[in-house]
Amino acid sequence: MSTPVREIELVWHDLVPRLLTVVRAERITPRMARITLTGDDLDTFAYAAPEDHVKVFFPEPGAELPVMPTIGPEGFEPPGPGTPQPIFRDYTVRYVRREQREIDIDFALHGHGPGASWAGAARPGQRIGVLGPRGSYLNPLTFDWYLVAGDETALPALGAWLEQLPAGVPVYAFAEVADAAEEQDLAISPDTVLTWLRRDAGQSLGAALADFRAPDGAGYVWVAGEATALKPIRRRLRALGLPREHVEVDGYWKRGTVNLDHHDVDE
Repeated sequence: MSTPVREIELVWHDLVPRLLTVVRAERITPRMARITLTGDDLDTFAYAAPEDHVKVFFPEPGAELPVMPTIGPEGFEPPGPGTPQPIFRDYTVRYVRREQREIDIDFALHGHGPGASWAGAARPGQRIGVLGPRGSYLNPLTFDWYLVAGDETALPALGAWLEQLPAGVPVYAFAEVADAAEEQDLAISPDTVLTWLRRDAGQSLGAALADFRAPDGAGYVWVAGEATALKPIRRRLRALGLPREHVEVDGYWKRGTVNLDHHDVDE
């Protein structure tokens, strides 16, 4: 009997800057906005994995259009001295509908950064820029079980994971949010156990994952959220004894700092 392939493959995509238009703006929870964007060339939009993310470029206050990036041989090039500076943050793509030429991006509405401020007031007809995704980590989906977890900034990717994982395989999912009002209606299979963790009730990813016991077989772990809170979680997950390449712990943001390499949050 052959051993299933369990190698995570990185696939690169061409970087295409797009100027997109808001079609819909809705609140899916009190602190999460889903913005639907459209554009003529979204039928060729590259999307292949739950964590795929893009750089979103926002207009200056009072401006109609964002300053878009320059793409060179090595990819995104920072502007030179004296030229307008693009305002951008990284966000996970939630849904792609190529035939309708639409994508959805969910924005966590906490903090006062450019993403949260723009999304909280977004209206149809407004325009923003999108660059990417730069690449996708392709999971073969041949593992015996999965552990996926994150805070609200990781919910777009977490929701995509739950929709894309194969049926018939145990999935253990944990989602940390502020309170019950922030729980989303995520699609899960009968083999998925989804646990919502509410900070107002003293619950956290750290405590929940400290008690996690890995089942038998080959597992894959994906966890994302606030970088500082993930440090003890990373140590705990390493103790599970899984191969390093089968444990992905990603700091999407760091409390008290603005880091453009983190995703989905403004501080």
